Amino acid sequence: MTKEEYRACFAFWAQSTEARLKELCDLYLPEKSQIGQAARYSLLGGGKRVRAVLTLAACTLDGAPATQALDYACALEMLHCYSLIHDDLPCMDNDDFRRGRPSCHKQYGESTALLAADALVTSAFEVIANVALPAESRVQAAAILAKAGGARGMLYGQELDKRYETVSATESQLLELHAHKTGALIVAATELGCAAAGTPLAIRKALATYAAEVGLVFQIVDDILDVTSTTEELGKPVGSDVDNDKTTFVSLYGLEGARELAQSHNERALHALESVGSSADFLRMLAADLLQRKK
Repeated sequence: MTKEEYRACFAFWAQSTEARLKELCDLYLPEKSQIGQAARYSLLGGGKRVRAVLTLAACTLDGAPATQALDYACALEMLHCYSLIHDDLPCMDNDDFRRGRPSCHKQYGESTALLAADALVTSAFEVIANVALPAESRVQAAAILAKAGGARGMLYGQELDKRYETVSATESQLLELHAHKTGALIVAATELGCAAAGTPLAIRKALATYAAEVGLVFQIVDDILDVTSTTEELGKPVGSDVDNDKTTFVSLYGLEGARELAQSHNERALHALESVGSSADFLRMLAADLLQRKK
């Protein structure tokens, strides 16, 4: 796969996700309510759709069409978006901007934003329940999403994130935090794609390892960009980690050390794909893309 083919494939899958999200919003998040409007504002307000693309890529590894996992990918984006709305609230990270425009609570107020996030997470499971796939696949998908988003996954990571605003985190604690807060949903992306396709266990395990490493790369680069980028480039405030006195990979290792750590986890991600073969070339290029991203 050439870089041009990779970029075209990524763009097509991201656009397919965007189009399907709009259709699902019409079904589950009607504009007649302010909650629906606020949920749509955040969900359809841009974003890289990395998790959705990972879901679709994972689905294709054993020969299934990407469209088979499209609704699972959209459900994951809904749950991810709910977490971002909550993250931005004054009681959490207190961020006024997201994706280059006012965050949901600044646009609609805190109570509406809170309810809109709740609407997104419940709609995610309604989407999964109504996917035109066998019941076994839908049950697997619901379990994957619930575990990744719940108290053993992303929510635990958010708890740790708040804890380490007042207490310095060690290296192992920081890795645990981000394996849950960021990594859980990225691992879930590959698991959902496999659940849609009925992928063999060996490939599922390889992808889970890959995704866990990519999740750490994603977070380390996030920490680097919070120091080196601008609000205009990222579409959200920079320097918030320092302002909130958070332990980050940059505060622990410095900029160069953080970059070296990201490279190390990227190499581990690529190593996990060795047994999968050339069908994983898209995922290899995606890992390189996430390592080098500027926003």
